[in-house]
Amino acid sequence: MSITLEDPRLEIPSTFATPAEDRVVERTAAALEANGITVRRAASAVEARDIVLDLIPDGARVHQGASKTLDDTGVTAEIEGSGRYEAIRPITWQMDRATQGGEIRQMTAAPEIMLGSVHAVTEAGSLMTASMSGAQLGPYASGAGQLILVVGTHKIVSDLDEGLRRIYEHSLPLEDARAQAAYGVRSSVNKVLIVNREMMPGRTTVVLVDEALGF
Repeated sequence: MSITLEDPRLEIPSTFATPAEDRVVERTAAALEANGITVRRAASAVEARDIVLDLIPDGARVHQGASKTLDDTGVTAEIEGSGRYEAIRPITWQMDRATQGGEIRQMTAAPEIMLGSVHAVTEAGSLMTASMSGAQLGPYASGAGQLILVVGTHKIVSDLDEGLRRIYEHSLPLEDARAQAAYGVRSSVNKVLIVNREMMPGRTTVVLVDEALGF
């Protein structure tokens, strides 16, 4: 039996769904900057979309994984539907995975620009991302030339332990329900990436949004 996102049995801790207080956001932003990660702040999903699109030049080759945050901000629709960019994901959908699997892996592993989100950001400035397949983790860690992450401030947590709690108690149940509804499969936390510091100046930008966006 599948559970939908509206099912009352899907009990999610409210603390993980509430945007952080301003002082916490400012402290987290400062920690991210100190860790080599550029921070932009947006008051709304619309403002976040505009910031992201301003960072991407026309004609750029752009990739992203499935992301409710990017969908909710309108970034996905613009990247894949405007014709202004070379969107990798629609290209790979038209390719034969049996005969072109190696080419698909190369295209998605090292894109010019990678877009996405994370599941938790610690107040000390660490980024935590969980994945079932791990497909987005390689580009996040080092494969992509530029990484742009859109993150609602409800994802800010005190430390790595609370970040793992958020992943298992909040993100996983919601993603599991989404995956069952969309694909008819269960989700799971198979791989977790923790980024404590970015060694390449200017490579990673986090857009912190003062709204609860995504899981």
